[in-house]
Amino acid sequence: MSTRIQTLPSSTPYTSNPNVQEPVYRILGNRPRLVLLPPLEYVPFVALMQRAELILTDSGGIQEEAPSLRKPVLVMRDTTERPEGVDAGVARLVGTDERRITETVALLLRDRDTYAAWPPAPIRTATAMRRTDRSAGGANSRRPHAAPH
Repeated sequence: MSTRIQTLPSSTPYTSNPNVQEPVYRILGNRPRLVLLPPLEYVPFVALMQRAELILTDSGGIQEEAPSLRKPVLVMRDTTERPEGVDAGVARLVGTDERRITETVALLLRDRDTYAAWPPAPIRTATAMRRTDRSAGGANSRRPHAAPH
């Protein structure tokens, strides 16, 4: 995709699984504007996602957490075992077809109205957003006070 969308710099953390590392480097290692990163700890990974314009993933955990960052989340799967984000409209299944993925990314980057119309995270992900922000040392890093009984 980075060869089709010329202005798209991207970074991709990869798995620590050695069986996956070899094909990742072989297929993606020499792509212009693509930076392969070693596996990241949670806080640096959240910081990387916060700086992203949009998030492409096939990870169930990222499908759950990324919508709290208020960015488009494109799920590169045909189905998902974690449908909450898709059902809420804050994540979109784009399948595994490179053309479809590229067209969706290009539309979001080219059409600011389409990007701006991406729905915000539903209220039920607000807890995840606060937890993510606390982990990253953000403004909500203090534990919330318990409500009086």
